Amino acid sequence: MQAAAGESAVWAQWAESTNVGDIALEQLTADVRALGRDYLCRDPTIVFRDARRLRDRIFDLLRGHQPPKQSSELYVLAGYLCCLLAWMSSDLSPRLDYADTQGRTAWLCASLADHTELRAWTLSTRSKIAFWDGRFRDAIAFAREGAALRPSGTVGVLLACQEADAWSRLEAADEAHAALARAHEAQESLQGDDDVGGLLSCPNFRRVNYSTGVNLRTGRASEALQEATGALVGPSPHAYGTTAQMRITLASAHVVMGDSDGAAEALRPVLMLRPEQRLAPIAERMHEFAAVVARSPMAESSIASNLQSAVKSWHLESAPRRLALSPGTLTS
Repeated sequence: MQAAAGESAVWAQWAESTNVGDIALEQLTADVRALGRDYLCRDPTIVFRDARRLRDRIFDLLRGHQPPKQSSELYVLAGYLCCLLAWMSSDLSPRLDYADTQGRTAWLCASLADHTELRAWTLSTRSKIAFWDGRFRDAIAFAREGAALRPSGTVGVLLACQEADAWSRLEAADEAHAALARAHEAQESLQGDDDVGGLLSCPNFRRVNYSTGVNLRTGRASEALQEATGALVGPSPHAYGTTAQMRITLASAHVVMGDSDGAAEALRPVLMLRPEQRLAPIAERMHEFAAVVARSPMAESSIASNLQSAVKSWHLESAPRRLALSPGTLTS
């Protein structure tokens, strides 16, 4: 019996040991949140590399030993990092399968931790990837699955916005505007804070960006113009990517309304973005703008020709194209 008791004591000492303490977990959480914020303003390739290194550090910790509660916290942090990496990958590379792999790993982490908010953000991330891959009904399905979880924080707003965006691409105006209404309702009844924030958050400016895009695609150019103009007024800083998309929508609305000078003025800050900031979603919005110009009454004018040439030149220096010509940039 003495030997059996001794064996239990030895096991208890092992079970109580950990390779990560509470202070370390607090610092890792702060580091993940900092990356979420940094992506909105810093060089995205640098933030990607930092996120990858932090993810690897947490994966290494999970290969070691810690009590179940700490393991669960590490799985949540690893899952959020995979969400961030998925989002960044889809911004920086045409290979959306890489982003989808990150999304599946994030979902595994959410399942292992049984974490509702992480599940919702993972589904939002996968909806985003499906949207830019042209799988609009998959994007809608992911967004609805995430909304059904009834998460706290702003992810519910974003999920409804993403559903609206996908419906507008399918030319389903009624469904798109119903989803926009749900996004507004979710914004008005927010409960709880976002776990990470930054990239993984949906402030009102981001919601309005989706709203203006949906309005433009569903034949409400004047509403899109008014909403975008109002949102862009004032000195409040916003993520450069969201601001650029809003300006492209504003420029497109000016084209539809027959105001070529307004279109050129709205687009000018986007054309001045540094190459590393010309992310894939912004590039795709620029393609949309070029298509709007090509369909408009001003299509044969000199200003339309100048705008089309400027957009074409802009694409030559976009981030995904640069990275495609410089393999290894995101792996070093």
